[in-house]
Amino acid sequence: MLTGEENEILSRVGPGTLMGNLLRRYWTPACLSVEVAADGAPVRVRLLGEDLVAFRDSEGKVGLFDQHCPHRGASMYFGRNEECGLRCVYHGWKFDVDGNCVDMPSEPRPFADRIKIPSYPTHESGGIVWTYMGPPETITPFRDFGTESLADDETMVWKVFWDCNWIQAIEGNIDTAHISHLHQYFGARDLPDDGSDKPGYPSRAWTWKAWWHDRAPRVEVVDEWYGFRYAGIRRTPNGHRYIRSTAYTIPYATVIAKIPFDTLQIFVVPVDDHTNVRYAFTTQRSARLDGYGGGAMPALPYARVGRQEGVLSRGYTAANDYLIDREFQKVSFSGIRDFMSQDMAVTESMGPIYDRTKEHLGTTDIAVTRMRQLLLDAARGLAGGKDPPGLGGQGDFRSIRSAEKIIAEGEDWRTLGTDEDPAVRAAMAELAGEQGFEVAGPGAGRPAVQNHLQAEVE
Repeated sequence: MLTGEENEILSRVGPGTLMGNLLRRYWTPACLSVEVAADGAPVRVRLLGEDLVAFRDSEGKVGLFDQHCPHRGASMYFGRNEECGLRCVYHGWKFDVDGNCVDMPSEPRPFADRIKIPSYPTHESGGIVWTYMGPPETITPFRDFGTESLADDETMVWKVFWDCNWIQAIEGNIDTAHISHLHQYFGARDLPDDGSDKPGYPSRAWTWKAWWHDRAPRVEVVDEWYGFRYAGIRRTPNGHRYIRSTAYTIPYATVIAKIPFDTLQIFVVPVDDHTNVRYAFTTQRSARLDGYGGGAMPALPYARVGRQEGVLSRGYTAANDYLIDREFQKVSFSGIRDFMSQDMAVTESMGPIYDRTKEHLGTTDIAVTRMRQLLLDAARGLAGGKDPPGLGGQGDFRSIRSAEKIIAEGEDWRTLGTDEDPAVRAAMAELAGEQGFEVAGPGAGRPAVQNHLQAEVE
């Protein structure tokens, strides 16, 4: 249970807050690349409680700056994007992507050289426009999770908005116990053993049976330079140890457990104190090849693609009670038919900011409490002059992976998803040998990896 003060520190992200100051030290997704076209319409961006405008100029550069024109405060969202600058429609003042005023046609004696609109640097990678919102003198290298080496046609990314505080949303990503309840259906307990219940990699369908069989997992956490990894440990019907290992990277990111390993990044970014936006993006070339090692994009039946590619609008919301079906609830657990909307329902139902002083935590909440403490320590440490953990330049972010497996007697779950993992080694060898380029991180094509996994299971 947190104190009221700690809950406030975690939840409040605006300028000058402890958490807001911490988050501004990391490169953060601001919008999707497809949302801003050269000389096209600017887009509103609300990020960490600040109202901003993004646009792409005639040369393809992306600018991100304060929504309000420094002349009289009119919104730059209504501006004209033309000839390498965004021009305010009120009096014609024009600003380049760095926020410099480059034209002041309304003034008989222009003083444009003395005017600058507050702006933030941007960097495009993986189909996302990233920004750094911290002090210019403390800017750190971009954290490359693998996207820097991807071509445009190899990137897959989507984003969707959630109506709750960002901490509530990210806590669900690192809560392994809830999958045995919220995401269950009663038929899973009666699934036959298809040969998956032995050391090796279970079938995706059979994992639902394991979730049902052991609904009170043991949780172990190991700290890493970027944050931590944790394992949800369950016993299978045949008594084996079934591991789901998820990685958390401070402050926003998780790689959720997947067979045999995964690198798909999910960023939960605060829009403000009461809203967040979830970005999911691929990090490896192999992401399109059946998901082995790369995290193929999940099906999203709850959402439909909105006006722009990758920007999803929701069909399941609080306004329609997430389309809960009470008859369906008799054969499922939640009564909500879409997987991710089940998460949205319980998370958003806590309210915009849940009062965590009312919680009663258990042993399965160890990863949640570890994340909270890590963020609190980092925010307080920064206020005391200590650099935050997991900044760009502190390690190889391409090596961060999750994993899922039934492990053999004596096998250590901590090696899963690491360079010691046979599945990772097989994937890297295949990429290096068959595709003819230097491997920058984990990846996999189907044939060699599938054969390797099958041999291990048999």
